[in-house]
Amino acid sequence: MECVNGSLVTEFVFLGFSSLAGLQRLLFAVFLVVYLFTLGTNAIIISTVVLDRALHTPMYFFLAVLSCFETCYTFVIVPKMLVDLLAQKKAISFLGCAIQMFSFLFLGCSHSFLLAAMGYDRYVAICDPLRYTVLMGHGMCMGLVAAACACGFTVAQIITSLVFHLPFHSSNQLHHFFCDISPVLKVASHHTHFSQIVIIMLCALVLIIPLLLILVSYICIISAILQFPSTLGRYKVFSTCASHLIIVIVHYGCASFIYLRLKSNYSSSQDALISVSYTILTPLFNPMIYSLRNKEFKSALQRVVGRTICLS
Repeated sequence: MECVNGSLVTEFVFLGFSSLAGLQRLLFAVFLVVYLFTLGTNAIIISTVVLDRALHTPMYFFLAVLSCFETCYTFVIVPKMLVDLLAQKKAISFLGCAIQMFSFLFLGCSHSFLLAAMGYDRYVAICDPLRYTVLMGHGMCMGLVAAACACGFTVAQIITSLVFHLPFHSSNQLHHFFCDISPVLKVASHHTHFSQIVIIMLCALVLIIPLLLILVSYICIISAILQFPSTLGRYKVFSTCASHLIIVIVHYGCASFIYLRLKSNYSSSQDALISVSYTILTPLFNPMIYSLRNKEFKSALQRVVGRTICLS
C-alpha cells in the first residue's frame, strides 16, 4: 500500500517535471550533456591538482575537495532525475528518499562550510602572507575539511531525523524532482512548529555563519588590497578572489531563498526551477570559474597532459 486512508507511505512519487511532459526527452538530453560535462571538468580538476606538484597548495587543495563534493552532490540527485525523465512512474522508496535527503544535505552543508574555509585561506594569503605556510599547513587544511564534513554530517543527521520521524499518511506526491526538505514536509500529515523552527534555525546556521565569516574575511582583504601601492597588484589580488566571491553569491543566494522561509511561503514550481540552478547549473559553472580560466591551473594542466602523452 502506498498511501490509502491512514496507511503509511512506503514510497514517494516525483511530480517536478510533470507540467513539461512533452519536453522530458529534450530535458533528459540537455541534463545528461550538462551532467557528463560537469563530471569531466571536475575529474580534470581533481586529477590535475593531484598530479602536478605546483598545485600542492592550500588553495588548490580546497578546490580539489570542493570538486569532490560537487561530483558527489550531483551524483546523489542527477542520475535518479535522468532516469525519472524517461520513466512512466517517477517513484522512490521511503528509505531511498531519506538517504537521498541525508546525502544531499551532508554534501551541501559541507560545501557551505568549505567555502568559509576557502575564504579564510584567501584572508591569510593576502593579509598575513609571511606566515601563510605556517598558518595554512597540511594539518590545518585537513582539519578545516574535517570540521566542514563533521558540521555537515551533524546538521544533515538532525534534519533528516526530524523530517522522517513525522507521520506520512495523506499523500505521497512530491512536487519536486528530488527529496528536498520543503516538498517532503509539505506532504507530512502533521508536524509541530518546534520541528519546523529547529530546521529553519539549522539551515540559518549553515548559511548565515559561514557567510558572515566570509564577509569578515573579505572586509579585511579589501582593506589590505586598498593599501597596495600598485594598481596592477590590486588587480591581480582581486582577480584571485573574484571567482570565490561569484560562487559564494550564487550558492548562498539560491540556498537562502530556498531554505530560510516558512512552509507557508513554499512555492513548488518556483523552488524546482531554482533547485535546477544550484543542483545542475552551479556545479557546471564552478569548475570553469575557479580553474579553467586560471592561468596557473591551465599551465599545470598542459604539463600533466604533456607528461601523460610522453609516458604513453
